[in-house]
Amino acid sequence: MGTWNSRGLRGSTLEEMINRTNEKYREKGLALIQKVPTPITPIKIDKTHHQITLAYFDQKSTVDYIGAVQGIPVCFDAKECDVKTFPLQNVHEHQVKFMEDFEKQGGKAFLIIYYTSEQKFYYLHIRQLLIFWNRAKEGGRKSFRMEELDPVYFFDTDKGYLVPYLEPLSYDLETESEG
Repeated sequence: MGTWNSRGLRGSTLEEMINRTNEKYREKGLALIQKVPTPITPIKIDKTHHQITLAYFDQKSTVDYIGAVQGIPVCFDAKECDVKTFPLQNVHEHQVKFMEDFEKQGGKAFLIIYYTSEQKFYYLHIRQLLIFWNRAKEGGRKSFRMEELDPVYFFDTDKGYLVPYLEPLSYDLETESEG
């Protein structure tokens, strides 16, 4: 099994928090969101411990989560950042393309970023991500700073939910329909 220092387990704390939140959302009938497994092919297996010790990814993954919230299709990826500047290299081009295509089909696509040093969550909708993404593609900054983000989309653990992302999603839906 990997260690906490291994690259493959980065974000596992955030994902566990989101998984627990998703369970509560499902229990309350608010949303049905599932973790998308990353398809792998095992190469070496430690038969004594029944653990995969070496594997490769079958294909590029899309996003971490997919499902529906009150009849609205949603997909999102979870990212952790330990500084106030988020490197865009943490998001892959195929993920951005998938999220763009998902939105074209009437769904909502976003990132949940957990700024660990600040202990704050951020809901980054695909529209905002594309602004930063396109800026980088045109030779601009390959990252974005917390100060560049709309403060209304920051959120904290609240009301018994570890990662209550339905609140910023709801606000996003309201403001999108107004504009």
